[in-house]
Amino acid sequence: MDYKVGIIGLGYVGLPLAVESGKLYSTIGFDIDIKRVDELKSGVDRTLEVNENELKASELLEYTTDKEDLSECNFYIVTVPTPIDELKNPDLRPIISATEMIALLIKPDDIVVYESTVFPGCTEEVCVPILEEGSGLVFNKDFYCGYSPERINPGDKEHRISSILKVTSGSDDESAEKVDTFYRSFIEAGTFKASSIKVAEAAKVIENSQRDINIAFVNELALIFDRLDIDTSEVLEAAGTKWNFLPFRPGLVGGHCIGVDPFYLTQKAESVGYNPQVILSGRKINDQMGQYVAQKVIKLLGRKEKLSNESKVLILGFTFKENCPDTRNTRVIDIYKEFDDYGIQASVFDPQADTNQVSEEYGIILESSPEGSYEAIILAVAHKEFLALNWEALRKSTPVIFDVKSILPKALVDGRL
Repeated sequence: MDYKVGIIGLGYVGLPLAVESGKLYSTIGFDIDIKRVDELKSGVDRTLEVNENELKASELLEYTTDKEDLSECNFYIVTVPTPIDELKNPDLRPIISATEMIALLIKPDDIVVYESTVFPGCTEEVCVPILEEGSGLVFNKDFYCGYSPERINPGDKEHRISSILKVTSGSDDESAEKVDTFYRSFIEAGTFKASSIKVAEAAKVIENSQRDINIAFVNELALIFDRLDIDTSEVLEAAGTKWNFLPFRPGLVGGHCIGVDPFYLTQKAESVGYNPQVILSGRKINDQMGQYVAQKVIKLLGRKEKLSNESKVLILGFTFKENCPDTRNTRVIDIYKEFDDYGIQASVFDPQADTNQVSEEYGIILESSPEGSYEAIILAVAHKEFLALNWEALRKSTPVIFDVKSILPKALVDGRL
């Protein structure tokens, strides 16, 4: 197959893929964000996943906001977000919109591959009918589909797209081989061809659900050990001496994957008459950790007689993980909101987060520096900038220091997860 690739969505998933594809194949990267496309054309990636030299190395890659530029493609890859709404229900609007656009472009023998996280069956039950209706073509006769779950880890400079084994699949044997051949051509770690699209979809959604459940377990341990006046980190360190003990740590579970993907599986389970218990229980535990942190700090302030209407708290970090500008589904917002509910003034400093984006999406104006007088400081995200702070001096001037990430020396903090 002479691959002419069209990638829809140039975010954390789509851009690295487009860059690799553009080294080998004629590739069109499409995004509806005009500012994003203009930045990429000038060699700037605001997500910091791809540097300027890597962008330049992709000589066959072009960027566009005009869907007509995709008309000559024959291999489409959808990498748009698949979030959840306020009621924790899967929001398929981005993937449906992308599919409707592609339906007006595809031609006989074209292949449409989805990388966005979805529930098992979504590609064939939701996307294929849209493609058929919009194109007038027949599935698995005139056009074909595939699914290859993304495994991008934002901010991770070691595990890049080419070094992560890729699961692939297709709607029939021939298309499955074409999909696998495409990815295998630049994925150095190799590929794994799943037996069906549904299997590949299911594999993706359980990867992050499994991690979510494991973190929920240690988060629950933290809640229990707090009541027993036992340091959770010390318990995990001791238990970790056993060869098969899994090294999970308690914390806030946010981001676009771990805190979201389980709901795609649970909703599908409920639609076929099964009420999932373990998965939803894990989600419930993880979703309360931000409130727990804020309440713990409030109690510590009370014990030190530093709690009043004038109390000021500084939260260090707002992104969902360390050394990454991604604020999608950050659970640091839960800490902030809990303080706000108690009438306590909370400020947030994060040198890696986009100030305008945080203001627009969360209504929070980030501080320009961590300097100031505060009754409490919460290390919520382990950015490298925060590790370089003079914590000895902060200890002397701050009544309460709480370490969400449990990375500071125990003697310097009043509490930690």
